[in-house]
Amino acid sequence: MATIVLLPGMDGSGTLFSEFIASLPAGLKPLVVPYPPDEAMGYRELEALVLEKLPSRPFILVGESFSGPIAVAVAARAPAGLRGLVLVCSFVRRPIPAPSVLRWLLALLPVRWIPMRLAAAVLLGQHASPAHRMRLSAAMAGVAPAAWRARLRAVLSVDMSERLRSVRVPVLYLQGKHDRLIPSSAWELIKKSVSSARCVELEGPHFLLQAKPVESATHVGAFAKEVGFAL
Repeated sequence: MATIVLLPGMDGSGTLFSEFIASLPAGLKPLVVPYPPDEAMGYRELEALVLEKLPSRPFILVGESFSGPIAVAVAARAPAGLRGLVLVCSFVRRPIPAPSVLRWLLALLPVRWIPMRLAAAVLLGQHASPAHRMRLSAAMAGVAPAAWRARLRAVLSVDMSERLRSVRVPVLYLQGKHDRLIPSSAWELIKKSVSSARCVELEGPHFLLQAKPVESATHVGAFAKEVGFAL
């Protein structure tokens, strides 16, 4: 059985993958790598954590949103068993081109001040159902302020474009047509770095795996077949 290694969004819990996992083809075994909710870890530390969790069998690596740079950094190391890389509504260079002082100030903003309805509207758009809001609230509430700040600082300063050029496995990018968080220029930079990368645009918001789990799983399953897995 092939393994699909799932790296979560900024909440780091992995709990928001449930509907996507339930929609995966039977031949793909999910392995979610959660991040410590109470440790101030940036991309370098999280990359090391993910490397320790990789399976010994062949696998596909999926980086959702915040975790795209981690997935790229890991893939650039060419770990044994890696067959493909999937980036979901993600980026390799900071998505907000702000001056360093402004980035520092943004990283200090308490996430708990963000109204849940606003967060859900930005991340899920018209798919922000009460059930989705409840799961999102629970995932966000479990993360310590210091961990949030470290992750936000990482996002606002990252640039993995050079390391992306070192990736030698097929790359698939899933893009939400109505993504209000990550601009389309994020995909354009990825395409510039890896000319063979392919983009699939779905009618959905930033939280694509949550809002469109069946469609997303279908495309990931097709990609798994393309890279040699018999599902």
